[in-house]
Amino acid sequence: MAGSELLGKEEIKELMDVLETGVLMRYGHDKERKGVYKVRRFEEAFCRYLGVKYALGVTSGSAALKVALTALDVGPGDEVIVPPFTFIATYEAVLETGAIPIVGDIDDSLNLDPDSIEKRLTPHTKAVIPVHMCGAPSRIDRIVEIAKKHSLKVLEDNAQSAGGSFRGKKLGTFGSMGILSFDYYKTMTTGEGGMVVTDSKELYDRSDWYHDHGHDHNPNVTRAMEGRFILGFNFRMNELQGALGLAQLGKLDTIIAEQRKNKAAVRKALSGVPGIRFRNIPDADGDTATFIGFNLPSAAITKKFQKAMSENGVDLIYFYENFWHYLPNWEHFIAKCTACSAKYPFADPSYKGKAGYGRELYPKAEAILSRTLFMAIPVKMAGARIEQIAAAAQKASKSI
Repeated sequence: MAGSELLGKEEIKELMDVLETGVLMRYGHDKERKGVYKVRRFEEAFCRYLGVKYALGVTSGSAALKVALTALDVGPGDEVIVPPFTFIATYEAVLETGAIPIVGDIDDSLNLDPDSIEKRLTPHTKAVIPVHMCGAPSRIDRIVEIAKKHSLKVLEDNAQSAGGSFRGKKLGTFGSMGILSFDYYKTMTTGEGGMVVTDSKELYDRSDWYHDHGHDHNPNVTRAMEGRFILGFNFRMNELQGALGLAQLGKLDTIIAEQRKNKAAVRKALSGVPGIRFRNIPDADGDTATFIGFNLPSAAITKKFQKAMSENGVDLIYFYENFWHYLPNWEHFIAKCTACSAKYPFADPSYKGKAGYGRELYPKAEAILSRTLFMAIPVKMAGARIEQIAAAAQKASKSI
């Protein structure tokens, strides 16, 4: 459960600072808040941590995707290339802008295959969203290179790999924009919450205005008296989330270090399983170690091993049959059941493309994920648990 395992006195202290002022909203009430601006400080601290110029706290990682896509001017008639292995919010955010998600494929990193981008290009392609899944980086250098070649915007979905990096550069900082998620299951948590990051003042401003009903946040006038450049909506992060984020960000490197240590121990415990191959991570030094992924020779063996491990007290995740993280299992998406009864934007006449989502379009994902299992890596892991995993793996190996 990562950051939620370490909720403690630091978070309580930051939260009490807010509660003592009685001001829970990030904007306005300057006199009453007595200098306490937690969201602002959280954003500033995250900029320093990632090495970016601008960061904007929002209500969730899903909201961050929508805000960023809107800032990038993605909209009706556009296509956005996304991997088939991701949380459904990546697709939902594209639809929320009126654009259409186009499925790419994955490679052995289990992230977007750079080579699949050019295969999915059409005259309608506007952007690509690489997702750094389950704690590990994609081949983001190659993805950005291909995107630049074809004048595509790159929005990094780094919801699951906060603090990760690729060749020394933090994930989320390679593309035009990046996003992070801080929900309860993420590497660091604010309960709910997310962040939009960029080095572009123009993209930051558009995100900032959009996430707060078009307020331009002019510091020289009182709130509600500012100017407006665009219409927006409400995706504001509140001060309680900002307070939690400050405390959790201070623990992020410790969280990752502990997970890496525990992942190494789990990998050693599993290494004797016949035919096991661990996930290829393009830069192991940038892995946040939130999960360990591995595959076995066949889907049948994989499911048999999962069952045997479960019977011995070790649960593994089979994302191939997961309802939320693998495209062909989203029956409501496949049926184009958007919240609009007219099935917008799929039925939008301004869209001139033809999107398909059949399994034949992502053969690598089918071949790899059907043989792949994951185990979540906690921050706190007792030696007895490692021993249990090793013993379970030894027993399960005999059944395959």
